[in-house]
Amino acid sequence: MFAVLKTGGKQYKVQSGDVLRVEKLAADAGETIQFNDILMLGGDNTVVGAPLIADAGVQAEVVDQIKGEKLIHFVKRRRKHGSQRTKGHRQKLTLIKVTDILSSGADKSGVKAAIGAGSVSASAKSAAAPSKAAKPAAKNAAATDGDDLKKLSGVGPALEKKLHDGGVTRFAQIAAWSESDIAEMDEKLNFKGRIEREGWVEQAKELAKG
Repeated sequence: MFAVLKTGGKQYKVQSGDVLRVEKLAADAGETIQFNDILMLGGDNTVVGAPLIADAGVQAEVVDQIKGEKLIHFVKRRRKHGSQRTKGHRQKLTLIKVTDILSSGADKSGVKAAIGAGSVSASAKSAAAPSKAAKPAAKNAAATDGDDLKKLSGVGPALEKKLHDGGVTRFAQIAAWSESDIAEMDEKLNFKGRIEREGWVEQAKELAKG
């Protein structure tokens, strides 16, 4: 029997005993976790979800938290006197071993759900989120108390709003970003390397001084 599960924006075809690497999960080595986003079950009877199969799951044991191979990021800027930069990045991954495939009963298994390391539970989100009445005040506070992020290359009002919504309101925050912070923000806001191309970190350091 096999299953097709979804995690970290990717799909994996797995069988019991398979060892695979997935996007980093919020779990420690030795823990048992359960993937609940099951798209397909195969074997004697094939079941296809619409889009998911209710009450199905895949259980796995976390083997280790690892890093992927180094990816080289090369940036060459046009019209800037041959400016170029090479940086490496290693994606954080979780190594898991599939232990069981459940065609039913997953909702009552009691096994911890597999959640991405950057995810927050619904209850935590609701607890942290301000009330509807407070939202305008929070936005106004970000606009008045924060820095003018439009001074960064390529940032307009729409992009500045995205940064504010992501909790970024000051140049000092951007100036302190590490490689992993940049990669996380690229993925979160779908920037596709824009931060590196535009040189935001270097610009933010200069703007923060002033």
